[in-house]
Parts: sequence; C-alpha cells; structure tokens
Amino acid sequence: MKIAIFSDNFYPELSGISDSLVEQAGELSRLGHEIDFFVPRYGKKDFTISHLPYREAEIGEGVSIHRLLALPFPAPTKQGRMIVPTFLRWIPLRKRYPDIIHTHLFFGAGFEGLLASFFLHRPLVGTSHTPLTEFLRYSPIQAKFLQKFALRFVSWYYNRCDFVTAPSQGILDEMHQYGFHKRSRVISNPIDLDHFFPASSEEQITLKKEFGLSSFVILYTGRLAPEKHIDDIIRAIAILKEKIPEICLAITGHGEGEVSLRMLTKKLGVEDRVKFFGTVCAEDHARIYRAADIFAIMSTAETQSLSMMKAMATGIPPIGARARALAEYIHDNENGSLVEPGDYKALADTILFLYKHPEERKRLGEGGRTFVKQFSREKIAEEWQGLYTEVLTTFNQTKK
Repeated sequence: MKIAIFSDNFYPELSGISDSLVEQAGELSRLGHEIDFFVPRYGKKDFTISHLPYREAEIGEGVSIHRLLALPFPAPTKQGRMIVPTFLRWIPLRKRYPDIIHTHLFFGAGFEGLLASFFLHRPLVGTSHTPLTEFLRYSPIQAKFLQKFALRFVSWYYNRCDFVTAPSQGILDEMHQYGFHKRSRVISNPIDLDHFFPASSEEQITLKKEFGLSSFVILYTGRLAPEKHIDDIIRAIAILKEKIPEICLAITGHGEGEVSLRMLTKKLGVEDRVKFFGTVCAEDHARIYRAADIFAIMSTAETQSLSMMKAMATGIPPIGARARALAEYIHDNENGSLVEPGDYKALADTILFLYKHPEERKRLGEGGRTFVKQFSREKIAEEWQGLYTEVLTTFNQTKK
C-alpha cells in the first residue's frame, strides 16, 4: 500500500506527534508499505535543540521524506513550523498515486493533503492530536468569537475526511461539540517497548549515582509549558522535603516555562531538590526513566502523553491529574494514581503513600507494564494497516 502523510509537525521537533509519526512509519515500512512524508523543513538550530545530528531521519526502507518550505509558528517547543501552502503539491504526487492520504493537523500541510485527496480522488484519513481549547492560549488573537470560529473550522476540516482518529476520546468529544460528525475512533500512539523497560535494583542504584540523583526520585519529562502545571509538582516536593529527606525531582525537556519554574524552586526552598536536565539525548532519556521511582504529570492538556506511557513501560507508576487523556489511560489504583487538577497537596499525599508502601509502587508499576503492551509499535501498526484497508475498501465501493 502507498501512503502519503502530511504533517506540520515532524522530526526533529520535540513532540509526541513527531515521535509517533516516526515510530508508526518505521513499523508500517517493515510490513511492506511505502510511505511518503510531506513535512516542514527545519533549520540546523532545531536539530541542535533536540540533540540530533543535522541530517535526515533514517526511518525505514520504502520511507521517503519530502521537506517543504515552512515558516516559524508559535509553539511551546519553540521549534514550531507551518508549511506554506502552494495548493500545487498534489501535482508531483500524481506519479506516486497513493492508495491513502493521511493528514496530521490542519494547517498548511493539512490543506495540501486535503487538496491532494480531492484532485487525486483518493481517500483521506485525518488524525486530530490537539486539545484546541488549551492550545488557543498560544494564539496571538484571543477574541472569544475568533476562538469559537477556530474550533468550528477544525471540525469543518475533519468533516472533509473519510475517517478520523485521535489518541484519546476526549479530543473527538470536543470536536463533536462544534459540528464534527464523521466516522471516527481512538487509536493510540505507538509505545517504544524496546528502549523503555524496568531496571533491576542494581541498575537503578547505579543510574541514580550517575545522574546525581538521590535515592527516591520523582520524574517529569516533556515540555516546560504553562498547561503542563509542573509548578504543582514542585509545590508537592516542597511539602515533602521534610517528610522524605531523600526525595528529589528530575525534570527533562525545555520550554518557555523553565525560568519561572527555576524561580519557584528558589522561592520554595527546594532548589537543591529539583534538577533540570534540559533536553537529553535519546539514550539518556530512557536511562533517566529507569533511575526514577515515580512519574508525576499534572498537565491539563494531554491527548495521551507518550511521556507517561513510557513511564508505564518502564514499570514506574504514574501519578496524574484527572484531566483529559490522563484520566483515560491512567486507571486509578490499577496502573497508576489520579488526583484532581491543581491539587498539589493530594499529589504530595499520594507520593508519600507510595514512598511508604514500596509494594504498592511495584504492583502499580507491574499493572502499567501489562497495560502498555497492547500499544506496542507492532500492534499499533497492524491496527493502522487494518484501518487503511477498511477505508480504502469502503472508498472503492462507494465509487462504483
């Protein structure tokens, strides 16, 4: 099967969307499919931010990457790009004549994919990744009527697709409120189980020393942005610093919130308990997970959170806010724990309970490890393969 994928977010930009596209394409290529990516062109600085060599990603046999002119776009990663639409990029695609066109996001690349579907008469699959009501805060236009227009526009866009997916039901439910009505379903992002796995007790001790961490580590990985509410985790650490003398918080990632978060650690007197690693290389990223004891995430904007799913794969229990997709993927008291958004005192209480009950940490960690196996790269690729086949069959039958 020939699959053309359009996205305004791709390697080397640091995001769950980028990671999932690369993982998905690699596995689909191993199943014998041919993939053409139409994605933004990034600068050398963007590769440097992500600690990646300045060269094209090697994803797999049969995967081609076409870089298109793109302009900087306001985004939490500060690497954001939006493809400049020419409305002509379907023309060279005629030679490839894809079986399926798949769009991710609805900006410049989304329009190019929509037009390619129309002019080439090919079925269009759309994936919605974004909780719009959260990310409209980054828009330079804050007028309420324009925000409502934007929400309706997104539903209009996805109504042009033959089938729509999202990594969590909450995204689809939000779109339904603004007129979305096409066939849809949830398909998880793929989880890398090859590099994220539990550490032995000996390895965990060694890794803690290597990274300069104490004996009880809370971990947060991801963007440092307001909607992530990392300040709630820092406030919980401040409550616990006397009750758990050996506690520390490891934070990886970058973003506009770093300066204010560092200031908060000084204000609360936990500067020595919080370690900012910045963006780390892929190998260290996985190793820091294996050094941790608990993963904490108080975000109210998650569409799934690959960071949290990686914690489950590593066998460390997540504590998350009861908000959006976190509440869909964290099953309270089975594979992690949920607290109310903004309730850093409840977060502190839950951390303290799991500190005092290591057998519960182990049980929840094992529950998470079992849970994420259904989202392996292999199983998610097979799910996409089945959906593409179903959409193509229905499309061809409708044409007759």
